[in-house]
Amino acid sequence: MIKITQIKSSIGCVLKHKATLRGLGLRRIGSTVSKMDTPSVRGMINTIAYMVKVEDE
Repeated sequence: MIKITQIKSSIGCVLKHKATLRGLGLRRIGSTVSKMDTPSVRGMINTIAYMVKVEDE
């Protein structure tokens, strides 16, 4: 499991990046979700790496 926390606002970012945040379940700055460490989730994280902080659980 990995813990993903949004640390930057989605205002002014690319629409695809906003969709990726929603796909991961992140809605606002400081929100945190736990996801399984799969290649698809890692790909989503790489897309929005400048907006999130990732920690291993």
